[in-house]
Amino acid sequence: MSSFDEILTQGARGDALLPSGFADLLPGEAEAEARGIACVMEAFSRHGYQRVRPPMLEFENALLNGAGSALQNQTFRLMDPNSHRMMALRPDMTTQIARIAQIRLADAPRPLRLSYSGSCIVVGTPGRETDRQVSQAGIELIGPDSAVADAEVIALGAQALDELGIADVSFDLSMPALALGVIDGAIAEKDRAALLHALDRKDAGAVAALGGSIAETLLALLRAAGPADRALEILRGLALPEAVRPHLDRLVESIAALRARRPGIRLTVDPVEFRGWQYHTGLCVTVFAAGSREELGRGGRYLAGSEPACGLTLRPQALLRAAPLPPARPRCYVPLEISGDALSALHTQGFATVSALAQDAQLEAEALRLSCTHFWRDGAAHAL
Repeated sequence: MSSFDEILTQGARGDALLPSGFADLLPGEAEAEARGIACVMEAFSRHGYQRVRPPMLEFENALLNGAGSALQNQTFRLMDPNSHRMMALRPDMTTQIARIAQIRLADAPRPLRLSYSGSCIVVGTPGRETDRQVSQAGIELIGPDSAVADAEVIALGAQALDELGIADVSFDLSMPALALGVIDGAIAEKDRAALLHALDRKDAGAVAALGGSIAETLLALLRAAGPADRALEILRGLALPEAVRPHLDRLVESIAALRARRPGIRLTVDPVEFRGWQYHTGLCVTVFAAGSREELGRGGRYLAGSEPACGLTLRPQALLRAAPLPPARPRCYVPLEISGDALSALHTQGFATVSALAQDAQLEAEALRLSCTHFWRDGAAHAL
């Protein structure tokens, strides 16, 4: 029996089998996710980032144009039954924000600060095959190209994580142009793929064998990975090509601006991290927290059409696995005849109210059956 026939058979038996990478969020889980996203988006809003909502689905040639072309292999496609043109489900929202800024908000004053949240659908990538429906919440700062702009985006991400109660957060900075600039012109095109793969795996032996005249420099870049101050000390001592020096200078400036804005922020640097930065052009950042093995978010500098931009995308599902569980809202079972004023008072006190749908003499028993924490009697909420 084919897997598709098996799914149909199981569905006929009443099994609600979902495709790999998709899941229901049940009561409690969905509430926690919604509250977490609301907390993050409120932090963004307070700092002047205005919310936009791009569509889930766009025509393929628009969604995967420009920087979006780097997302070709991550994208689900389908045909529009009306126009018979190919459409694509967004695998990422950043390129959509770039389109909005370039076309819909072309006349808006710069710097342009935008925020967004929503779901994306991606083709599973190696090691993350189950991540097919992913939530995103993020910001984009469009217009300026400066270390101060880089610092604003990262610092605001740190602020949002603080408000979720996520402790021991670290920001791993990378500048893909450093390693790629060293390789450019020194390694033949046909030999680059193997060398890049070795760097990606942090395989010092293979880098030494494949690096030729730049092997020592690349090995030094590998050794530099770690706390920001130590990494910068090693990087400053390297004889980097003249064309690469501005990238190191920008990394130094961005770290200084970030520390000025948010003293005590935990920063690491990985000079040879370039995996997943398909359309980024400058400083990149990945967010981690102690006790969590997954990325909480990532972002960096890129081109929004022809404009410089810097953004950060957080992953709400990962954030909620790293954050302390929010306290559950108390639930009070109330009789049918309760007054509107009494209901409003309960809501003001933080209760969710669960109303009887008929005259009910067994308020306490019914409250227990419906998983309430309190019941209303004689003008007051009583704990169970």
